Amino acid sequence: MQTGNSCQVPELPFARYRLRFVSRDKGLLHGYTGSVWRGALGHALKKVVCVTRHSACMSCLVYRSCPYPYIFETPPPPGAQKMRKYTAAPHPFLIEPPAGPEGDAYDLGLTLIGRGNGYLSYLIHALQRAGEQGLGKGRISVELTGVWQALPAESERWKQIYEPGGILEAGPPDVAVVPAAPDMVRITFETPTRLQRDAHLVTPRRFRFSDLFGPLLRRVSMLSAFHTDTPLETDFAGLMERARRVEAVGAKLVWKDWTRYSSRQRTTMQMGGLIGEIVVDLTEGFQLWPYLWLGQWLHVGKGTSMGLGRYTIGAASLPSRLNVTT
Repeated sequence: MQTGNSCQVPELPFARYRLRFVSRDKGLLHGYTGSVWRGALGHALKKVVCVTRHSACMSCLVYRSCPYPYIFETPPPPGAQKMRKYTAAPHPFLIEPPAGPEGDAYDLGLTLIGRGNGYLSYLIHALQRAGEQGLGKGRISVELTGVWQALPAESERWKQIYEPGGILEAGPPDVAVVPAAPDMVRITFETPTRLQRDAHLVTPRRFRFSDLFGPLLRRVSMLSAFHTDTPLETDFAGLMERARRVEAVGAKLVWKDWTRYSSRQRTTMQMGGLIGEIVVDLTEGFQLWPYLWLGQWLHVGKGTSMGLGRYTIGAASLPSRLNVTT
């Protein structure tokens, strides 16, 4: 265990919310529903906030002041030095779909990052309308019954902040408190995690620790640059050099296939990724720890806004052997 004070986390405030829905119909939503909830949220939010009814947001007069493009298209501000070659920055939100119904209830996780928290009321209203209109192919209708907030953001202590017809009483976002780094860390990928190296997807046999840390560092940097007033200032090259020297001393990874239908592109998309766990020795890489810790709530890789790339962290002992599954 690293001694001394807790590590300093990047200044990236976020808040976690939980919205409970109860099914109005006999049908239930099954399987991984991240794209269902995200798609329904996008359609409903645009209907709620769009005042010009333009089909293309970029040509709209209110493009840079409307909540919808900020949340769902997220254009970099004019003159931005980061991501100058890209048309969109990382979104200031992500959802964590329910694993399945608990009886007739669904608990939908919603994380808002930095200035994204200022749009909480819009998102609650849009999700409420989306639920009423019906979700999935079967148009399963669900009713919002309440909203809770994690206090503090990285805890599992929840406070109810809203019920339909009442007043929204949300607290401010938090900056996570990072504990001291353990020497050995177990990272468990809970949802398909899509990582790339040299423009190719990282498979279980190709996985390196730097394949995880590089995208995570970029994500933290971009989120702080575009959604907070405190852009991340750190030794990026030095951190990546350390990450390349860190190895997964034990791994049990498999590839999880997942297919979603994109209504925007009108095609089926393959969105599979890694699930399972790795054990990492951070004895010589404890400077990487704050980013790994924070990433538990920010997710990593492709498709984070629909809940992909979620992982959890725990202390670990040295495994007896390497076990990687294709």
